[in-house]
Amino acid sequence: MKTPLIRSKKLSDLNSCNIWLKMESAQVTGSFKERSIGQVCQKYAQQGAKKFISSSGGNAGISVAYMGNMLKIPVTVVVPKTTSQQAIDLMQQENAEVIVHGDSWVDANDLALSFVNSEAIYIHPFDHPYLWEGVAKIIDEVIEDGVQPDAVILSVGGGSLLSGISQGLKNHGLDVPIYAVETQGTASLNTAMKAKQHIQLDQVTGIATTLAAKQVCANAFHISQSEHVVGLTVSDQEALSACFNFLDDHRTLVEPACGATLSVLYDQKIDFEPTANVLVIVCGGASIGLQKLLQFVEDLAV
Repeated sequence: MKTPLIRSKKLSDLNSCNIWLKMESAQVTGSFKERSIGQVCQKYAQQGAKKFISSSGGNAGISVAYMGNMLKIPVTVVVPKTTSQQAIDLMQQENAEVIVHGDSWVDANDLALSFVNSEAIYIHPFDHPYLWEGVAKIIDEVIEDGVQPDAVILSVGGGSLLSGISQGLKNHGLDVPIYAVETQGTASLNTAMKAKQHIQLDQVTGIATTLAAKQVCANAFHISQSEHVVGLTVSDQEALSACFNFLDDHRTLVEPACGATLSVLYDQKIDFEPTANVLVIVCGGASIGLQKLLQFVEDLAV
């Protein structure tokens, strides 16, 4: 669904420019994944899919479960052990079968692929053109609402958000910098950008579990090498602090994966022109609660 576009007075004043928040946290499933997953599920439903198979660390699985329930198509989601119980509960509430397997998304994904057949269609959480088409509509809505961005700030996990926003900007003939933010423990894109190779991390660590892809999709890496992408990394503490600041300032609870993006504004890590319109994708996250954030505070203080 179309989400609100809000000018943040607090963040605009703090960064001496116009900060526009695209509130993807307002999606029914709590994250931008509803756009990407919604697009691909509808496409495959039109092609006769009888079942959806997916793997996820949280948000993508919740959206596949939601879309399957809406389309009356059975869903199986394989999640790694790092997935929160809240995320699993949300998938099951949408009548999805949830299988917990492996220590990382890669392990979960390998099992999910073994279930795929001619009628049970695999829904990749971040690597498919249908997904990017869905995300690109974010830029359509921003333009419709009268804002032409001079820069975009977003978080990167597997790369579908970066891929879709890049496509949306191209659709409108916009060539503006995209600031791609990761936590230090999940920096698969930033590491690949520095190496100039599409490499895979040995491991991913930290509290931003929904960013925990060891390797971004090839399309996201290509974009990072051929377009104006600026890579940034933040600490878990910075991401977590931004979650609490955003809750105070905008009455919206987001997960650390989204806090990573917001932290570069709260900590004023980028300089913008005073007239700049900076679009921030508040990607949201349904697999987090206040108690979990408070637990992170305790854990990081040890």
